Amino acid sequence: MILELAIVGLPQSGKTTVFNALTRASAAVGGFSTASDEPNLATVKVPDRRIGQLAEIFEPKREVFADIRYLDVAGVAKGIGKQGLGGRLLGYLQETSALILVVRAFEGGNVPHPEESVDPLRDLETLLLEMSFSDLSIIERRLERLSEMIQKLRGPEREANERERAALLRCQEALENDVPLREVDLDENEDRQLRGYGFLTRKPALVLFNLGDDQLGEYQEQLLADARERFARPGLAIDALAAKIEMEIGQLDAEDAELFMADLGIEESSLDRVIRLSYDLLGLITFLTAGPEEVRAWPIRRGTSAANAAGEIHTDIQRGFIRAEIVAFNDLIDQGGMAECRKAGLLRVEGRDYIMVDGDVTHFLFNV
Repeated sequence: MILELAIVGLPQSGKTTVFNALTRASAAVGGFSTASDEPNLATVKVPDRRIGQLAEIFEPKREVFADIRYLDVAGVAKGIGKQGLGGRLLGYLQETSALILVVRAFEGGNVPHPEESVDPLRDLETLLLEMSFSDLSIIERRLERLSEMIQKLRGPEREANERERAALLRCQEALENDVPLREVDLDENEDRQLRGYGFLTRKPALVLFNLGDDQLGEYQEQLLADARERFARPGLAIDALAAKIEMEIGQLDAEDAELFMADLGIEESSLDRVIRLSYDLLGLITFLTAGPEEVRAWPIRRGTSAANAAGEIHTDIQRGFIRAEIVAFNDLIDQGGMAECRKAGLLRVEGRDYIMVDGDVTHFLFNV
């Protein structure tokens, strides 16, 4: 599973600077090219200290981290949602796991704001509205088409279209009442039926206010408090970063970066924080495998069974699942090895329906 996040925002919000900060590119990429209509794309390793700690015990040939992919797409101009987002832009957004909504807070005369003033809360409201307008536009077009089809069809096909129409009407009503689709309760069949539309307001979203270096501290805290009071709701997280500074930190070696962050009072890198928040939004956890060949992190959905987790490694392991041998990460580190955990009675044998826990170090036994 590769977590894919689209970075989207109004023009001049600093999206590409955020992209550079999050991907720690060795050379900063330039802004999105409307001429090519292609997004900036980068895949980075998800930081996980546990990989290194397990490697000290197992001395593997390789260490494999989970991946996360970022797309920096074209800016969303005010009013574009009502017109309908461009086909390629909408396609990129629909295919991602979640959205990062970049909102400008930094001042700067050399980077004029399209609205001629910097107002982060206004811009966040605009961006959220554009997402809603885009979904409404898709729903309205589909409802019109369904009405025509229902009149012509009979039997099961008509019934299926009527069910889809009923679900879409509920979604339309929600959006018209400023309720994002992620808060609409759909049953399993409805969710599967509507999943192909890739509705933007159904995706988890992380708002990132893009600060200037003089806005860290008191201004940042007040902005976040105001934004969370006004906009926070399920599936929407709100945070802030100074993207330009974080981009500069990404160009430094580890020791210099740590000193620079300490001088600025930055306790956690933007990359680590955004990934952690993204995992929480998407309900992801990580289980680990360890041995002489490799130590590896495997992201899965919270609530995943042992058998389905085995399928993340290979479908043959899921099909021939016998049992899972599991040690909690902290127990393994404390004991210093699997044999020691076995002797201490800390190695558990779990069946296919066991629900995986973050940090489970797991060995699957199977037969195919």
